[in-house]
Amino acid sequence: MPVFLHEHAGDALWAGMIYFGFRMVWIRRSKAWAFLLSFVFSWGIEFSQMIQMPWLNEVRSTTLGALILGHGFLVIDLVRYTAGILCTFVIDHYFLSNRRSSYEH
Repeated sequence: MPVFLHEHAGDALWAGMIYFGFRMVWIRRSKAWAFLLSFVFSWGIEFSQMIQMPWLNEVRSTTLGALILGHGFLVIDLVRYTAGILCTFVIDHYFLSNRRSSYEH
């Protein structure tokens, strides 16, 4: 795997998963709603990493807690999340929506 992908793809894929998760759970909501909520959620998680409380650090020390909450605040993660959400939005809007509408006709 190229170094660039190795360093950046994980966070972008995580944010894309968040977008598609919101789309699957709230299927009747708009894509724009999922887009904005994905930003709020992923950026909120990243900024929450600035909070260093003992009980929260204990949750982060578990595997599931680390996967969901992360460990330390990094500005580059915000860029990665943005790229992941934008890519999945484009895929959803331009590719998946067109396929869905062609099946309905």
